[in-house]
Amino acid sequence: MRPVRILIADDHALIRSGLRALLGSEAGFEIVAEAADGREAIQAAERSQPNVAVLDIGMPNLNGIEAARQIAANHRHIQIVMLTVHSDESYLLHSLQAGARGYVLKSSAESEIVDAIRAVSEGKAFFSPKVSRMLADDYLRFRERQQVADSYDLLTAREREVLQLLAEGQSNKDIAHLLNLSPATVISHRQHIFQKLDLHTLSELILYAIRKGVIAA
Repeated sequence: MRPVRILIADDHALIRSGLRALLGSEAGFEIVAEAADGREAIQAAERSQPNVAVLDIGMPNLNGIEAARQIAANHRHIQIVMLTVHSDESYLLHSLQAGARGYVLKSSAESEIVDAIRAVSEGKAFFSPKVSRMLADDYLRFRERQQVADSYDLLTAREREVLQLLAEGQSNKDIAHLLNLSPATVISHRQHIFQKLDLHTLSELILYAIRKGVIAA
């Protein structure tokens, strides 16, 4: 089985060194490149063609979110994990919109970055439990203030299955295969989910799934 090829990008040499030591000791992982800023990360991704890019958000010259956007646009096979000190929703949403499928806090346990890399390399999503809990709590407080019904209850059992698989990063084709449905049926379920939940983009859907606890952190 081929190792997961990893690019590490962080402007702090000490953090890069720590990540290199941690990830390099994991079975099935191979560190193929490092970068100290966003522009270097883009060049390193082009040069080394990793399976997973671990990007810090707050890098000089070009921040991690913009680097993620360019890497995701030019190299669809590269999965992106953001490693950051920021736990607020705006950074998470911008990261998702840029193409990230993993979001790990630097304050979290070291095992989370390992779990995140394994998850995204398998086509799944991963978010630090602290972020998931925070978003879920915010969502519950919002519902209490607005005194509105939960639109999640409008979804059918099949739509809930499709919602989770979409949030985990599965394609329409993959979902059709997993649920033994036609691609056209999956697309129909997807449209109904977006309509019922008043969502407009996949990033919004993933954020909703995190808030609801649909994606297990």
